[in-house]
Amino acid sequence: MSLESARRVLKIEAQAIQDVLARLDASFEKAVDLLFACKGRVAVTGMGKSGLVARKISATLSSTGTPSFFLHPAEAVHGDLGMLARGDAMLAVSYSGETEEIVRLLEAMKRLEIPLLTLTGRISSTLAEASEVALDVSVKEEACSLNLAPTASTTVAMAVGDALAVALLERRDFRHDDFAALHPAGRLGRKLLRVEHTMHSGAAMPRVAPETSMTDVIHEMSDKGLGMTTVTHADGRLAGILTDGDLRRLMEKHRGSTLEMSASEAMTLNPQTIGPHVLASEALNLMEKRKITSIVVVDEAKAVLGVVHLHDLWTLELM
Repeated sequence: MSLESARRVLKIEAQAIQDVLARLDASFEKAVDLLFACKGRVAVTGMGKSGLVARKISATLSSTGTPSFFLHPAEAVHGDLGMLARGDAMLAVSYSGETEEIVRLLEAMKRLEIPLLTLTGRISSTLAEASEVALDVSVKEEACSLNLAPTASTTVAMAVGDALAVALLERRDFRHDDFAALHPAGRLGRKLLRVEHTMHSGAAMPRVAPETSMTDVIHEMSDKGLGMTTVTHADGRLAGILTDGDLRRLMEKHRGSTLEMSASEAMTLNPQTIGPHVLASEALNLMEKRKITSIVVVDEAKAVLGVVHLHDLWTLELM
């Protein structure tokens, strides 16, 4: 019985989204134009369940490059109207289009010359008629078996809000770097970290000159704790690398004479390198594919900038 109910709910909500998709027209373009032209912030408002949808739409707008905040319409008429300013825009979510608390804001919005975009199920309602643009988010029925609780209607309103946010994201040419800047914490932020933010650089990066003795090479590797060291020319360009594995193989092959070598005699030429702006996740995939534990980060001139280590990237993935 519960499974049948769940399937019915999902079918109704999926159909409701298909219906609004078929109704999309030039009004949606006008809505995107209105929000894109906003020089201030987009205030998103709604009451009850529509208010919860409005909060989510506002959060999605803010996280994708369109500054926004949620304005509780009842609180607005008790002082929070001060949150609005000329240059802002208003996005109202009201299925009836007659939500009293929002209708009471119309005079203030007119005074401040704040344009109104409404998501409503009644295109001839008070709010729709007062709007520069009104988008029809009506549904044939709610998914609630009583056809009363906002279910399909809130799903459609939220989906249209997502569509607006993504259209604006694309209009603004919002990129990975922009998204990462707004999501510095959490799994999303870590996923979008660049190699330059995870590498060992400066004094923390193992580095020796080509003429460095093997004793000093081993000391540098032990001191920096990455199981390897870069070998660099005087101008900072990469000459090669030496790893713990290289040393073991040299010891097996040359035994005691290994300690008499210089870094240039023992190093691996043309090691795997990576640029500083590559995603850390891409660096991790590369290391796992190549079965290596470190990659040297270099600039376009092959100057060494740092070293990114497998264990650091694993830690990011697990956090």
